[in-house]
Amino acid sequence: MLQKIDSIMVPSVSQRKIPLLLHIVLLAMLILKSTSIDAIPELFYFYLGSIISSGLALLLVVFNRKASLHMLGMASLTVFSISCCLHFQAKEVVFIALLLLCNGLVASSRLFMKAHTTNELILGYLIGLFPQLFLLFFWL
Repeated sequence: MLQKIDSIMVPSVSQRKIPLLLHIVLLAMLILKSTSIDAIPELFYFYLGSIISSGLALLLVVFNRKASLHMLGMASLTVFSISCCLHFQAKEVVFIALLLLCNGLVASSRLFMKAHTTNELILGYLIGLFPQLFLLFFWL
């Protein structure tokens, strides 16, 4: 609507700045207005990890590098879900298996659509994975 992005696929690396900044601002507002570290620490740290991951993706955009935001989100969700299963001692093996299958489906679809290279998928996955793993030490 504002003519800031050429297509929904966001082919240009520089066009990712505004969506990433908006995502970070919305997550920060979510942390400040809806959850606290005292009430729901798991969700607080999940949102914080998402902010860190989005900030790292934004930093890559500054250096004209592209990472898969789809894989970033899938990695964050996967680590958070597995961590919640461990924390609450829930044996949700089928759910975790389906989530891992979804990780593969998302990666395959991004490659099939030629939206990313393999390196961009791996980079996005690692950017989503490591902040969530690091923040596990604070709430798990």
